[in-house]
Amino acid sequence: MEKANIDRINELARLARERDLTPEEAAERHQRRQKYLEAFRANFRNQLEHTVIQREDGTREPLKKKS
Repeated sequence: MEKANIDRINELARLARERDLTPEEAAERHQRRQKYLEAFRANFRNQLEHTVIQREDGTREPLKKKS
């Protein structure tokens, strides 16, 4: 996620604490938050997919998805 998008989310959060957001600002905040969460989840999923467990005997195995 770009720094500019995160800065804008923070700016909208500050505005929301000071006053009510306009409908356009609220919609923009919602849209930016959703994009941020999608990027966060994708990055986290990627990190978990590339994580391995190393056993005492030296063998390595990838994490398995719980069902």
